[in-house]
Amino acid sequence: MDRSRIRNFCIIAHIDHGKSTLADRLLELTGTVSRREMKEQLLDKMDLEREKGITIKLAPVRMNYQNYELNLIDTPGHVDFSYEVSRSLAACEGALLVVDATQGIQAQTLANVYLAIAADLNIIPVVNKIDLPAADINRVSAEIVSLLGCKAEDILRISAKTGQGVDALLDKIISDIPPPRESAEPALRALIFDSYFDDYRGVILYVRVVDGSLKKNDGIRMIASAAEGLALEVGSLTPNLTPGSQLVAGEIGYVVTNLKTAREAHVGDTVTTTVQPAHIPLPGYKEVKPFVYAGFFPESNEDYQELKEAIAKLSLNDSALQFSSENSPVLGFGVRVGFLGLLHLDIIRERLEREYGLELVVTNPSTDYHIVLNNGEELDIKSAAELPDPTMIREIHEPWVKGEIVLPKQYVGTVLQLIVAKRGRQNNLSYVEEQALISFEAPLANLLTDFYDQLKSLTSGYGSFNYELSDYRPGDLVKLDFLVANEPVDALSLMVHRSEAQALGRATLAKLKQIIPRQNFKVALQAAINGKVIAREDISAYRKDVTIGLYGGDVTRKRKVLEKQKRGKKRLKRFGKVDIPAEAFFVMMRRND
Repeated sequence: MDRSRIRNFCIIAHIDHGKSTLADRLLELTGTVSRREMKEQLLDKMDLEREKGITIKLAPVRMNYQNYELNLIDTPGHVDFSYEVSRSLAACEGALLVVDATQGIQAQTLANVYLAIAADLNIIPVVNKIDLPAADINRVSAEIVSLLGCKAEDILRISAKTGQGVDALLDKIISDIPPPRESAEPALRALIFDSYFDDYRGVILYVRVVDGSLKKNDGIRMIASAAEGLALEVGSLTPNLTPGSQLVAGEIGYVVTNLKTAREAHVGDTVTTTVQPAHIPLPGYKEVKPFVYAGFFPESNEDYQELKEAIAKLSLNDSALQFSSENSPVLGFGVRVGFLGLLHLDIIRERLEREYGLELVVTNPSTDYHIVLNNGEELDIKSAAELPDPTMIREIHEPWVKGEIVLPKQYVGTVLQLIVAKRGRQNNLSYVEEQALISFEAPLANLLTDFYDQLKSLTSGYGSFNYELSDYRPGDLVKLDFLVANEPVDALSLMVHRSEAQALGRATLAKLKQIIPRQNFKVALQAAINGKVIAREDISAYRKDVTIGLYGGDVTRKRKVLEKQKRGKKRLKRFGKVDIPAEAFFVMMRRND
């Protein structure tokens, strides 16, 4: 295809603003997919994507329209996958900014617009869902004008569901998005914007060729990972894999390789050939590191090996997924897994339960902490149980995030109070029409559990939230231990700020008291810092009337029986074991229930 007739673009939008539905209409109108093969959310292949109505895994597709080659990348909309979105934007020359006419601009919309502007893309603004009765087209158009500085008449009004206005959008893509630039050098440089592992074919790369060309059976090398392999097949996605003879500069396509794991081909890496290699990689590559960690334990220890194998298989497709073995005296053998965020955690958990039939106990999510010891040595811990002796620690650094909240302006006061309650700091407050934008900083650990739920509750569901990791800052952090019947339970331990420790300890013990069943002896629940108890709750023992069969006679008979019961309870208190139910290990997930 002549380079001047190629258009590479992606769709950026907040979750549930109609991105996948618009992709369906584009496929239908360009004749890429026949009506017989057409179904809703065609590019969303996973059941989870269809059920949740979100795009989890990006999907490229090539369409032909009026002798033009249109390459679309349907990107994820959630904050957890923002790096994938940034690499997808780097593979394009233009972007469709899709905004729901009933909801207006949301936090993730803003985040992706900033990424698109940074990538110097031509942005085509689109107002979607204009057919709905609740659509407020003028207000949403004013928000877009304020954000982009464009004219109101430049904004396209469409309904992706009915197809209204989508024809005009296709023409706009051809006229407004520029073709790929001329190739600067003959050596191959191709950007990997996604990769996955196929059980039968090996690792398949989705690439944008920037310079040179790639043919079938060429030897290939990843510049960042230094992994080498063979291009067993090249071609385009229509949306199925369609083999071709080669991929040339400006085109988007796939490469089937003989690599064994997606970790050898990271998103953002540069592919070159082994015969005529390029030495300067394409800009923007970074290694994605997880910063949310949780322990996954099977309900039965017999399933541990199956759990480990299942996570290993999922990690073949997901280079951001990191895991290591973990052992808990209470829960047995399990796996500690690192994630990009809470949605990523939720997706992996559901996939393990659905696809592999596992019943899991998931511990409370935590983040990683940088520890500086008195001798200057630095440690990186991923759970409170790994914290060394407090007397050896000079400083503990915790991760902070930069966040943005978009919400109707009448809720600003209550949300600012929520941010302060999470030890956050407001940086900026601005208004776009009826919407307010709050920029703030806060410790990541305080946002992990119920912050999003509280935000939705306080804003009647209208608030949206986006964040990115900022840096690590020193803080007065302590390890909060929980003891059940005088036995510390490592899986319940938390890293918390000293000012929050007592309130959190009391709230957690109150919940544990409801969850842990009563025993035949009194059970003490305690929260402690460095061995000093700061909160306590008692689970009272079952009471059994052991004198019920005694009628008449001397009162000393009853006293003897009661004394015997008392001694038995005392002995049970020393040697009895408390069975802690699985739900106790994620009691902090919703602290304010």
